[in-house]
Amino acid sequence: MKFARLGAPGSEIPVLVEGDRYLDLRPVTSDVNGEFLSSDVRARVTSARDAGELTELSGTADMRIGAPIARPSAVICIGQNYAAHARESGAEPPTVPIMFLKTPNTVVGPNDAVTIPRGSEKTDWEVELGIVIGERAAYLDSPDEAEAHIAGYVVANDVSERAFQMEVSGGQWSKGKIAFGFNPTGPWLVTPDEVDVDDLRLRSWVNGEARQDSNTDDMIFDVRTIVHHLSQYVTLEPGDLILTGTPQGVAFGGKFPYLKAGDVVEIEIDGLGRQRQEFVAWEASA
Repeated sequence: MKFARLGAPGSEIPVLVEGDRYLDLRPVTSDVNGEFLSSDVRARVTSARDAGELTELSGTADMRIGAPIARPSAVICIGQNYAAHARESGAEPPTVPIMFLKTPNTVVGPNDAVTIPRGSEKTDWEVELGIVIGERAAYLDSPDEAEAHIAGYVVANDVSERAFQMEVSGGQWSKGKIAFGFNPTGPWLVTPDEVDVDDLRLRSWVNGEARQDSNTDDMIFDVRTIVHHLSQYVTLEPGDLILTGTPQGVAFGGKFPYLKAGDVVEIEIDGLGRQRQEFVAWEASA
């Protein structure tokens, strides 16, 4: 199943995506949130659809696409999780997952404009596979238990400001990760039965020029290992978002220029959809 949220920020309507049809999910849930995702989602939605309770939403072609999940309680990220990206960053591949945090207000729609922070000269893009938690996870005994706690997967752009991240960070990456809107997410939340997360192609483009082109099989720590590992340190709640790292091909690697106002970034993961953002200059009035 594919879930999306359509409409203006703060007023998004939850929908079930079936081909080019968008079925209104409000008879089932007020939003794609933790409460909804912690239920037996597929069974509930299938029953409502088959009973004719989910009517097609009209006017969707003109509606904004929001993030496919309501604001999570936490956004937890894994750094340098692709072997080639670790090398381009000048680091040895990590032996344990590197964790940092983004704030919930970084999560915005997949096609929303992204503001380059005031004073930024090193804003960067990162296509990433996102995990959405469906059942509380704490102290899992093994990676094999992780799948039962996953509601689905999303495309995410872990936008980063490298000077804030590396040069004035004080040793913690989050300063370069938490500007408002620095986590475009979606267009869809896709349930685990529809994707093979161990073999997904990830790509990114800047102004139509290819940047990243890799596969999740280059991950150092796979999805199940990440969820298990994090559960030893943090209680993962339904609706929480985990970003699993980016492959090589970002500006930080030195091969490409950083983003400037007017640049357009597109990212895509097979089966999870495509997103597009224009990067705009910061203005005091904003």
